[in-house]
Amino acid sequence: MTEIPRHRFETVGVIGLGYVGLPLAVAFAEAGLRVVGVDVDQSKLTELNAGRSYIEDVPAGLIAENAEAFTWTSDYSELAAADAVVIAVPTPLTPNREPDLGALVSSATALSSVLREGQLVVLESTTYPGTTRERLVPMLEESGLKAGADFFVAFSPERIDPGRTDFTLRTTPKVVGGDGPEAAARAKDFYSLVCDTVVEVSGPEVAEMTKLLENIYRAVNIALVNEMAVISDRMGIDIWEVVEAAATKPYGFASFKPGPGLGGHCLPVDPFYLSWKAREYGVSAEFVELAGRTNTNMPRFATERAMATLNKAGVATSNAEIAVLGVSYKPDVGDLRESPALEIMEQLAALGATISYHDPHVPDLPSFDLSSEPLDAILGRADLALIVTAHSAVDYTEVVASAKQVLDFRGVTRGLDVESAKVVRL
Repeated sequence: MTEIPRHRFETVGVIGLGYVGLPLAVAFAEAGLRVVGVDVDQSKLTELNAGRSYIEDVPAGLIAENAEAFTWTSDYSELAAADAVVIAVPTPLTPNREPDLGALVSSATALSSVLREGQLVVLESTTYPGTTRERLVPMLEESGLKAGADFFVAFSPERIDPGRTDFTLRTTPKVVGGDGPEAAARAKDFYSLVCDTVVEVSGPEVAEMTKLLENIYRAVNIALVNEMAVISDRMGIDIWEVVEAAATKPYGFASFKPGPGLGGHCLPVDPFYLSWKAREYGVSAEFVELAGRTNTNMPRFATERAMATLNKAGVATSNAEIAVLGVSYKPDVGDLRESPALEIMEQLAALGATISYHDPHVPDLPSFDLSSEPLDAILGRADLALIVTAHSAVDYTEVVASAKQVLDFRGVTRGLDVESAKVVRL
């Protein structure tokens, strides 16, 4: 028997219209709710008000089809009409690798000025355990209202994986941790509108730690295989063959792939959020920090491999043109957040190399004053082609056939019938 929700939601507010917030906003609109989307980026609001989407996972048609349900604005006063408000703003790291909650503080402070009785506020931004109760609740209570009595607060970690189609917002179980039983019940009813399975945990801290564990698990295992890749390179062993062989074991082994570094908002950031908070409790998260450092060092290793490959071919890095294939942080999306390709390009440019790139999902890189060029154009003139992000639309047989030299950081040239001396792999 289907459980009947006890709480009714007609209008939802979403603060932060990026890779997390915009898909949520669209999902609630498709569920029949009115949506107030708030963002400080006027360019995003212009696109949305014109019915256009700037995120691959959100087709523009969904924005246009549900246009009457949306209000796109930078005005927080519009959130007073919402029954629930989701905060999905960026939570990056400072240059010193410490949590930067500036966007969260700004949005919570602005929200407190329009908060009204009965509203549910859910934080989805990835952060350290304790943020919801220790930071968000006090800021919202500056409104004069009391959490748990006048309004309700919960944390629900986002599980968006850009470009993924097998698991969607609806089919991925949603974890919620409420600040008290009533907040938990309201959050469960709220997310049941757009998620098939809602997993209730005992409080916000458990939900916050759940998010960190999920991503640190991946970051640690990627760090392990990256370290194995460096060792295997020194020993002349093909790490890709090693991983494939190990993956034939039917138990006790999960396959992770090496690469030139981690990208996206979560994996490069989450280990440092936990290690920072752990120090407050007198605990040194050495294992977690080591994984973070290992992954952070991979772009430098990739740059060194490029230099060595050029030197072996008799080309000085300072005189070389290098074609970077794929600059987004993962395949088949245009997301540049923390992309290792950008760091590799900066390092090679600093060494005097001329950089060009091809990426069907990223037409321009203003920070480099570069635009994506046709594959045949850059391969014909480049001394070295770096496969940094392996987009499915790229024909790697053509890449190997046309390039003078290929350095493959993603293992996509394995199995191709190519001249082995022409291709070097991570």
